[in-house]
Amino acid sequence: MILDEVMQWKAFEAEDGTIFDLSFLDAKKVTYTHSFAGKPDVSYDFWVTYSCHCFTKDYPHQSEAEQQALAYVSPKETRPFCQQRYILARQHLCQIVENLASAEYTITDAGYGSYITAKVLTDDGETVWYHVPFRVYRERKKYRLHVLSAYPAPERRGGGKIGFFKIAYNLRMGKPLPSNPHK
Repeated sequence: MILDEVMQWKAFEAEDGTIFDLSFLDAKKVTYTHSFAGKPDVSYDFWVTYSCHCFTKDYPHQSEAEQQALAYVSPKETRPFCQQRYILARQHLCQIVENLASAEYTITDAGYGSYITAKVLTDDGETVWYHVPFRVYRERKKYRLHVLSAYPAPERRGGGKIGFFKIAYNLRMGKPLPSNPHK
């Protein structure tokens, strides 16, 4: 299937020759199943893609040489590779995306579509909020979920909780996607 986003990510090679495999962010189909007591389950198949913003970051104060050394060239843009974002994505991102309907995660409306926050542990043992803004839409009669970015922050952002299955149901029914009920 051809999607409108990157299907397969090429690895990043650092100047010292270290290879950072990005294949875990390749496009894939994820099935979310909504179970009801006494009723048949409802399944939603989403094709999931990821932006390079999940493992790159702008560093406005870097020299041009430093930016060139870290440059990751994607089909849509070139940005400096960020090892911290890469590590968090490698450890947590796919698990979070594949479990969006879990009560463990909070999906909120941040004004640009859907947005999820999760508490995660860094390699240092520090707890941080991991923000994963994403959008959902239909493309070629398929449900799409595109992760726009993924980054750590010291506090939770967004407000009002939105259930993932409410988002999926509205998408299926052609209704407007839910937004923050507290705006």
